[in-house]
Amino acid sequence: MADIVTDRLSATLDLTETLARHLEEDAMQSRLPGPSNTVWEQFWCVVGARESYAKAMDAGSWAGFDCSLTAADRGSKSRLVAALESSRETVERAVRSADPSEEMIIDLLLHETQHHGQLIRYIYGLGLDFPESWRRRWSL
Repeated sequence: MADIVTDRLSATLDLTETLARHLEEDAMQSRLPGPSNTVWEQFWCVVGARESYAKAMDAGSWAGFDCSLTAADRGSKSRLVAALESSRETVERAVRSADPSEEMIIDLLLHETQHHGQLIRYIYGLGLDFPESWRRRWSL
């Protein structure tokens, strides 16, 4: 069972990075009409959750939310992609070495997947296109 969950987590983390790489720089500051944060802020939350869950896996319990992306990074696609890659590596290391609870792994997987749903709505609402891997995975 654990292999299936960690395989799904790894695939989901990779999909998130694929979308971030696929989007144009100017898309990062886009937002939906009405109350909305930006596309970049959606990804910011993903990075923070990855880093925070990895920290919790290492500690054996939740240690609070924190994100390495700062206000100075806001909107930067290159900084975002680097943080996504770094946080994926941190999560994968924590999963391999910290013997975390399946609950933490599943909670992170659910969080990342929930953002996929939000990002799908953003991409549709903003008239942007999806990478092929997203079209296949989410039947778009």
